[in-house]
Amino acid sequence: MAEIESGMSTFFPPEQPAATAQEAASCRGILHTFVAFDWGDEIDLERARQLVPAQTHALPRRKRTPSSFSYRPSPLNFGLEPVPLELAELGKVSASGRVTAFDFGAVSVSMRVPFELPADGLTCLAGSLADPGDLIQKARAAVEPIYRELLPAIQSPNWQEYLSEEYFVFQLTPGEPLPPLEQLVDVSRGRPAHWLASLVHLESNPLSGQEISEALRLHLRYSPEDLFVPGWAAAVLIDQDCDETLEAVEFANLQLLEFRHIDNRLDENLAAAYRSIHPLTRTSRPFWRMHSRPLRVLGELRVEANDLFERAGNVLKLVGDPYLARLYRLVSARFHLEAWEESIQRKLDVTEGVHQVLADQAGAFRMEFLEVLVVLLILMELVLAILRH
Repeated sequence: MAEIESGMSTFFPPEQPAATAQEAASCRGILHTFVAFDWGDEIDLERARQLVPAQTHALPRRKRTPSSFSYRPSPLNFGLEPVPLELAELGKVSASGRVTAFDFGAVSVSMRVPFELPADGLTCLAGSLADPGDLIQKARAAVEPIYRELLPAIQSPNWQEYLSEEYFVFQLTPGEPLPPLEQLVDVSRGRPAHWLASLVHLESNPLSGQEISEALRLHLRYSPEDLFVPGWAAAVLIDQDCDETLEAVEFANLQLLEFRHIDNRLDENLAAAYRSIHPLTRTSRPFWRMHSRPLRVLGELRVEANDLFERAGNVLKLVGDPYLARLYRLVSARFHLEAWEESIQRKLDVTEGVHQVLADQAGAFRMEFLEVLVVLLILMELVLAILRH
């Protein structure tokens, strides 16, 4: 016990003057930054490979990871020049990275920055990342040349400035000077749990006990030496050779962006459809009730939204790896992906209902028109018969 307490006091030094605070033990790790963008409706991956040199993205695997953990279809990896960043506690750094493009029009920019910082330094770094605007702009500028070269392979390109999703993972090397991992997630231990919660929340100010408990409520361990704690904005991963874990986190972040994108498009297209339908309900002249255009708009919307929803949701197959499946569910719970799915499904149901009502109206209009036409033909026959006699 004495050795444990000694290790904790080295990594979490008591309040002391700044000069001696520098003597605190530092831990090594990597800051992983994932930034997702949506470039358009679809990317023709075969055409993209012809335009820009790329490699088929191969998923990293451990021995326990079965072949069923895969992307279908496989995305493409594009090389990325080092991205210059300026980060708190680290100063000016060059982040190495890659760009992964998926067939449903989304891309993920992955950047890595090694660090060696004491506990307080990591907290300051995490707090500075709560406002990632500059970092997102740097990532956007870094991949813009690739976007321009791939434009011929992108269907309906539309890279919206405001639509992006970022996520940070603090990967820490297991062992000293970190305290035992059980203590990091034990709220009763005080400072270790508060430190871990501050990283997950990207918060450099003190947190309440309730917020610390909520931040650490969801965590996962595969062995005594590893720990994964996800939050809404960031996660802490204490592990080595964990590329497949990072892959699942990166895809969940990309999926969140796509669900936001689909939800926004449903809102916009439904509003446009209502604007097309509304004039039809204000006229009493059946002849002018032209339903073909609103029906076509709603039909295309249903097909497009369902297709994008299915591809974004099912492209990553986690079948056969229970640990990664649990990890993905954990991140999904933090991202509220299930709530996003339910919202999208409700709007698709509304679209279906509006489409059905409009189709019924169109059918009724056709019947009324045919009835009027039959009556007119009968009247014409009567008139012609009278004129003949």
